[in-house]
Amino acid sequence: MGGRQGARGRPATGRSRLIVSGLLTEACVTFAVLSALSAGLEVYVVGDACGALTTASHELALGRMQAAGARPASWIQVLLEMQRDWTRHETYDGARAIIESHAGGYGIGLAYARDMIRPA
Repeated sequence: MGGRQGARGRPATGRSRLIVSGLLTEACVTFAVLSALSAGLEVYVVGDACGALTTASHELALGRMQAAGARPASWIQVLLEMQRDWTRHETYDGARAIIESHAGGYGIGLAYARDMIRPA
């Protein structure tokens, strides 16, 4: 949470939401999230884009952040919320490519739809 701060400890950008992921859920991610929450930000933690020493410590850290007010999310949930819908042409190709490469069955279905279902 470095950088210039505006009113009530919020970043000078005026934005009130933060999306966080990173290595060591138990330390780096948790400390940043708790600090952001105490500054009044709405914080989303991308749990499946974080790393930890053990599965148990990861789950405990996520639970601690959620109890403090952070909102859990998955990487695909964040990507799809940013994309909003598949009619956003300016980001369609990039979002689709990520999903096709990394989202298992959903990616396969999206590739099928792209290749087989063409508007007349």
